[in-house]
Amino acid sequence: MNLKIDGHSPIPIRRQLTEQLKHVIESGGVARDQALPSIRELAGFLGINTNTVARVVEDLKQSGYVEARRGKGVFVAPAPPVRPAPHLREGFLQDTVMRAAAIGMTADDLAVAVLSVASVRPAAVQETVEVLLVECSPPELDFFAGQLEAHLPVRVDKVLLGDLATVARQKQAGRWRAAVTSFCHLPEVERLLSGRGVPVIALLAEAHLETLHRLAQLPSGTRVGVASAAVATAHNLEHSIANAGLPNIVLVGACAAQGAALGRLVRRVDVIVCSTAAAERVRGLAGPTVQVMIDDRALDPRAIEMLAALLVRQNGDRPAAAPPAGQRRLSPRPSNGRQRPDGRKRRRGGARATVRGSDAGESQRDDEGGES
Repeated sequence: MNLKIDGHSPIPIRRQLTEQLKHVIESGGVARDQALPSIRELAGFLGINTNTVARVVEDLKQSGYVEARRGKGVFVAPAPPVRPAPHLREGFLQDTVMRAAAIGMTADDLAVAVLSVASVRPAAVQETVEVLLVECSPPELDFFAGQLEAHLPVRVDKVLLGDLATVARQKQAGRWRAAVTSFCHLPEVERLLSGRGVPVIALLAEAHLETLHRLAQLPSGTRVGVASAAVATAHNLEHSIANAGLPNIVLVGACAAQGAALGRLVRRVDVIVCSTAAAERVRGLAGPTVQVMIDDRALDPRAIEMLAALLVRQNGDRPAAAPPAGQRRLSPRPSNGRQRPDGRKRRRGGARATVRGSDAGESQRDDEGGES
């Protein structure tokens, strides 16, 4: 275990050690049923008071992460609790820490600031929820579903726009916590789901900033085309590039990465922007004189924030229920135990849209048994 205690941090030593041990257990640094070092060993190794370590162990026992076995010591529980979707938490926290550093805040500054401004503490969305995704083509469905499931605790029910009327009649619409679709389909999806109590959110997929930066470096008058596996995807990517307003390029057109249209487009451009799925076909036609840029688009983070805010708001509006007794999962021993300054409850992605509904956040116990 790679544990670190910072005696100069404003975060109490007890909290530092508790959160690090939880992270180690959740991420697999200590296997199920494996013994932890003794209280004396941990205190000696970290250079802190044994009473502090004893309180940390008691905290972990109370929360179900470890158990004491008479005459043998303290062991990781056979099925320790898990804060859902650890990869989402880890990515969110790393991104937040990097953004804070960019404006001159240390990780400690960030942790203390979060605790000081978190007067509204919405209930965490603990379970995976079902979301309806409506698009006009299978590639678009796969793209948006992958993006949503990579960022949020959702299971995406993918439905083609042409099938939505039938699917909505056959299935219980109430099981969908929200419906998402691209802007161009928003009126139609809202019409088909009208009266079913399913809020609809519009999504926008943008060209990657790196692609726009590369395009901005091209000579004035450069002719640019766009290709993708589906024509709808190509037009969406072309629209995203057009919105950037780059004065040095001329957008010639967009097409699917098959058929005669692609051959005609390649002959008319200097640069072609395409998806990974279309790259091999495009390069085969483009030849050495046409530059090929790969761009698989990225979902506009504002759409993810809006959906996250909606899920949190719905979660707060639901009848209060006792938190799950223990969502269980095991964890392995990591090579780098990272300090987790956030609280015990999980918080989902950065929702900027209005969030209603809150519950009392867990009380922050700042007692700590000795300096390092």
